[in-house]
Amino acid sequence: MNEFSRTVRQQTGADLKAEGPSLIQVNVGLKCNLACRHCHVEGSPARTEQMDWQTMTSVLKLAEAFPGIQVDITGGAPELNPHFFDFILALRQAGHPVQVRTNLTVLFEPGQEETAAFFRDQQVQLVASLPCYLDRNVDAQRGQGVYRRSLDAIRLLNQLGYGRDEALPLNLVYNPGGAFLPPDQQSLEQDYRDHLEKEHGVVFTRLLTIANMPIGRFLEDLRSRNEEQAYRLLLEDSFNPATVAGLMCRHQICIAWDGSLSDCDFNQVLGMGLADGLPGHIDELDPAVLAGRTIHTGIHCFGCTAGCGSSCGGALVA
Repeated sequence: MNEFSRTVRQQTGADLKAEGPSLIQVNVGLKCNLACRHCHVEGSPARTEQMDWQTMTSVLKLAEAFPGIQVDITGGAPELNPHFFDFILALRQAGHPVQVRTNLTVLFEPGQEETAAFFRDQQVQLVASLPCYLDRNVDAQRGQGVYRRSLDAIRLLNQLGYGRDEALPLNLVYNPGGAFLPPDQQSLEQDYRDHLEKEHGVVFTRLLTIANMPIGRFLEDLRSRNEEQAYRLLLEDSFNPATVAGLMCRHQICIAWDGSLSDCDFNQVLGMGLADGLPGHIDELDPAVLAGRTIHTGIHCFGCTAGCGSSCGGALVA
């Protein structure tokens, strides 16, 4: 038993197990128009891995077993997958709410001219990365000029109703610019609102704070600064048992671009499939095994239980 699983058992009196899924997260590819310093999947323009249509049809079949379940589409920049639009249309026609994780700037890439309007027409919920409300911090993490293009994209989405219409949520994602935990989500959201609306005239629905996981490019960055051990200790020392009930791994199934299965996309990056004895690929999956399964954990999992907790839906406790 690893240190994280031991801590969960000691602090909660039980092992970490999943409930029935309320969300299917699908990584449709690692190709991205950016190469951000903190990216845990290490997406970039050079990546070629993309989910094919056959695997997407397997996802559609899995979703049938959970009527009305939300499907969360991520990447890379998921918009760059050649089957992206057909996949969303099929999901919406089957009655599934769809959420897309976008880096915003991709909306100005060649071939993406109609993407924002498509999102509106299909009532796709958007989660957009904007790791700070200040330009210098965003550009330091994501590349020169990314902040300006991100704000241009938010303006475009605002014009279409995103962030204004209740049916078109536009949630922004903050992650720290270094080896520290996110601040209080509610107070930081107010800081974002005050700055973005006052200085740039743009609005959004909610702010989600997410901790940096010690994997991928962020781990490389920690090692280059000789900060890995200190950051891991910070995460472990900040373990909060109140976060365990809401951990995203307990409420979702994650499907990689090649159809492989994991409890979360952090495990996916590390090549950690479902626990021993469970299927490794979506084509082998019996949906009935998802509820009650043991979660496959590692020391990186302390990133989701530190402080107020962290998930793809933001902080887990106030």
